[in-house]
Amino acid sequence: MQSPNPRPGRVGRPPRLSRDAILVAAQRVLDEEGAEHLSMRRLAKELSSTPMALYHHVLDKDELLMLLLDAYVERIPRPEFPEHPRERLIAGAQALHDILEGCPWGVEVLASDKFVSASAMWIVESIVDALVACGLSPADAVYAYRVIWSYIVGELTARSQRERAAGRPARPLRDRVMASAEGADRPRLAASGGAADDGRRGLEAVIDGLLAQSAC
Repeated sequence: MQSPNPRPGRVGRPPRLSRDAILVAAQRVLDEEGAEHLSMRRLAKELSSTPMALYHHVLDKDELLMLLLDAYVERIPRPEFPEHPRERLIAGAQALHDILEGCPWGVEVLASDKFVSASAMWIVESIVDALVACGLSPADAVYAYRVIWSYIVGELTARSQRERAAGRPARPLRDRVMASAEGADRPRLAASGGAADDGRRGLEAVIDGLLAQSAC
């Protein structure tokens, strides 16, 4: 005899797991809920699977984010960079900054040095090549790229933290300190009024500092 109240639920088998299916589901969670809610357990629930089953296709959440970052970069058209070495260098660094700004969840993974985005290596090559064209040795060019990279990661990380803190009701310590910067001992800070950071201006300052001893 058939039960009058059959249990609700999905009919048939759960969808077959694959790396592509996992990436599609992970991107959906990112878009709808944010990176802070993306976990292997949450993703397994999205796919009607188990976390252990996902580990057959991706190593961990960091690798998952790296794969998503690669897919994101691959969809971005490659811009035409200027021929002049310094302008090409600035354009390449700005392109790298803009890509990471578009997917802030990838910054922390890249900063850990656990993974490298294969899809973004053309930007790295362009930056290093422009540094060499500006007169740096290959070794110095790689060092300079790391300095530029560190600035970009730091600037985006600080910006992300500021944006997350913007909704807090309590006034941040920085605001309280700047509000009291009216004494004669801090006239420059008082005059600045807590001016906003300019990422482009900072990036150019870092680059010009690195090229200060070159012939570019």
